[in-house]
Amino acid sequence: MTTSTRHFADLTTAEVSEALSRDSVLVLPTGAIEPHGPHLPLRTDLVMAEAVSGAAVDRAAAEGNDVWLLPALGYTKSDEHANLPGAMWLQAETMMRVVVDLGRSIAATPARRVLFVNCHGGNSALLEVALRELRRRFDLQTFLYASPARPGPTEEGFGIHAGWAETSMMLHLRPDLVDMTKAKAAVPHSIAGHKHVGFGKPVRFGWLADDFAESGVIGDPTGADAAFGAELFEGTVDSLVQAIPEVSTFDPGRVG
Repeated sequence: MTTSTRHFADLTTAEVSEALSRDSVLVLPTGAIEPHGPHLPLRTDLVMAEAVSGAAVDRAAAEGNDVWLLPALGYTKSDEHANLPGAMWLQAETMMRVVVDLGRSIAATPARRVLFVNCHGGNSALLEVALRELRRRFDLQTFLYASPARPGPTEEGFGIHAGWAETSMMLHLRPDLVDMTKAKAAVPHSIAGHKHVGFGKPVRFGWLADDFAESGVIGDPTGADAAFGAELFEGTVDSLVQAIPEVSTFDPGRVG
């Protein structure tokens, strides 16, 4: 090879066959282009997915792991924001076809391991289904790392969109894109006390972002802090870097 890049798309066609093996891990960031209230940009999830994935690939590669960064998916399943201006979303069927086609393309390389790094909650269920689809169709080893939700102290468990954690991370990564003078809390206190129905509770529910507030915010960004954002970012990258060696060797094998 004539290049030291860890970006898959920087390779030449000849280098793909030279650089990749069956145990190469291809990391595919998934974000979104969707409303994040009046204080954050539409590409918030994409910024986080690319930053986390890029830092993790660089660090994991420096530690000797055979890991490569694919270009991110920005247009994804964001129909929960369809009623708000700026949402650029794919139907579930369209996104599944896109992911399957990417799986087919990956299977045409020597690599057989793909790790999705997802920073948009609306993609999670579809990507979990896609893991098995790609496994069955193309004999790929498939994995999903989902950025953990971190509700803030004033969010009553509802800090899932444009709230304390996301705003803090953006203040760390791209403070030039954040306008804290427009940050306003939107916590659904009327349903926060439910024991059985809610986010992370036994009974899930269908929802649209503007069910909670006209802004589409679900949480309280007003206490966001760049220092916490840096801590959250580093913790997320560390977690991903620690997972990559297992991803590169994982084999469920057969019992009996």
